[in-house]
Amino acid sequence: MACGFRRVIACQLSRVLDLPPENLIKSISAVPISKNEEAADFQLSVDSLLEKDNDHSRPDIQVHAKRLAEKLRCDTVVSEISTGERTVNFKINRELLTKTVLKQVIEDGSKYGLKSELFSDLPQKKIVVEFSSPNVAKKFHVGHLRSTIIGNFIANLKEALGHQVIRINYLGDWGMQFGLLGTGFQLFGYEEKLQSNPLQHLFEVYIQVNKEAADDKSVAKLAQEFFRRLELGDVQALSLWQKFRDLSIEEYIRIYERLGIYFDEYSGESFYREKSQEVLKLLESKGLLLKTIKGTAVVDISGNGDPSSICTVMRSDGTSLYATRDLAAAIDRMDKYNFDTMIYVTDKGQKKHFQQVFQMLKIMGYDWAERCQHVPFGVVQGMKTRRGDVTFLEDVLNEIQLRMLQNMASIKTTKELKNPQETAERVGLAALIIQDFKGLLLSDYKFSWDRVFQSRGDTGVFLQYTHARLHSLEETFGCGYLNDFNTACLQEPQSVSILQHLLRFDEVLYRSSQDLQPRHIVSYLLTLSHLAAVAHKTLQIKDSPPEVAGARLHLFKAVRSVLANGMKLLGITPVCRM
Repeated sequence: MACGFRRVIACQLSRVLDLPPENLIKSISAVPISKNEEAADFQLSVDSLLEKDNDHSRPDIQVHAKRLAEKLRCDTVVSEISTGERTVNFKINRELLTKTVLKQVIEDGSKYGLKSELFSDLPQKKIVVEFSSPNVAKKFHVGHLRSTIIGNFIANLKEALGHQVIRINYLGDWGMQFGLLGTGFQLFGYEEKLQSNPLQHLFEVYIQVNKEAADDKSVAKLAQEFFRRLELGDVQALSLWQKFRDLSIEEYIRIYERLGIYFDEYSGESFYREKSQEVLKLLESKGLLLKTIKGTAVVDISGNGDPSSICTVMRSDGTSLYATRDLAAAIDRMDKYNFDTMIYVTDKGQKKHFQQVFQMLKIMGYDWAERCQHVPFGVVQGMKTRRGDVTFLEDVLNEIQLRMLQNMASIKTTKELKNPQETAERVGLAALIIQDFKGLLLSDYKFSWDRVFQSRGDTGVFLQYTHARLHSLEETFGCGYLNDFNTACLQEPQSVSILQHLLRFDEVLYRSSQDLQPRHIVSYLLTLSHLAAVAHKTLQIKDSPPEVAGARLHLFKAVRSVLANGMKLLGITPVCRM
């Protein structure tokens, strides 16, 4: 694999530069594919070698690169050494490249790219990822959908790298909305509807009681009274609240299963209603709690009265707020899991909230606050179903399935599928995830159903189509050819381009592991699929000599394996027929 070649190059460089090979590994990168057939496979960034030097005394980089290249020698691995702009380039012996890459892909399977030396000094950590976090009885809006798929990607990637990951769904299951909901259900609720479609019915009740409370003060008063009973632990009120919560979680689990997503823990704000009182006492004991004229309690994070650094942590009636409950949750999770990192995945509108929570933890004396990280994301505009605005995640999933089934209906192979609904949903989800992951997570983007479902171009449908087509090749020709292969049969430009691209997979995984951005993997997989499409047209298996057909089939199998690995990290289940 790439790291094996990197080490050979690093060892030769270390002898010339008198530096340990480990110091050079990350300065050697696989060269992105180009139309130039004679392009090198690896390059050393001379800048990275000199970056510790003072700029003014630094020799001309190009001269430095040339001098370095002249001191290096070709061997059985490196067949050519040249210089580029600020780089020293290395071309690998073509037959060795072919044999090594294909062997490594097949042997490593789902671990290909993850065993790279780029990750060799990576300490194994315990990582908590909090994501999705819908509000019970409120809209499961598009922001929660983004949090769900982004959080799942981060958890998948961390797990693949060998970390122990705890996936937490922190539900919005406490607060004044439950006063409204309890009152609303007593006035307008139906037990049968609650049992058959809990999320929809609770949402309808919530809408209705909000309207009534706005027009009728007695309803608003009843809602306040119900929430006060909840806070005081009234058995009847808590029993109804518990029923709403349990039924909602059951429904969420069913929907998350359709997405292929699971959680290790369903937590919620309700769990910390008592522990947040302990947080308030701790803040007071440390002299950090300040009372206002209105009777609320605040924390001055800056310590100098800066209004932008004031965070309210208690209402005038003594009840806690979202920030207080987040403080309690963070402290509890550290006690429970002793995590090395905790990642919160929410929209960018909560950036200030998390900055304040982390800063408050720090001034409370919790040094581990530095291990907490917020991964923010942008807003999606224009996601509507044919029935109007998206209300629940299930509406999106049903819309995906319906549209994809209609797209597939015109293709004759659809009739042969055992479960066209399941295939349609998996292809549709791939389409949704790829559109979402193509850009920077922080960027807002305009959603387009038409663009999502294009089968050509850079879409999830194209990735699924490529995977299914490559799987079909293996089914058709695999039995007789997949024993051994002759590397000399894979020296065409199309084969070499694919091999060069496969070399880069570990670097792409490394980049995503550093910035938690899925776009690097998405871009890589789309390029791999385009290369496979070109090769599929030109590198025929049918009617080719057995030796040539076997070698090509090995190449296509390697492509499909890496494509599937990358898709699974993104949260996509590859389909074998389409």
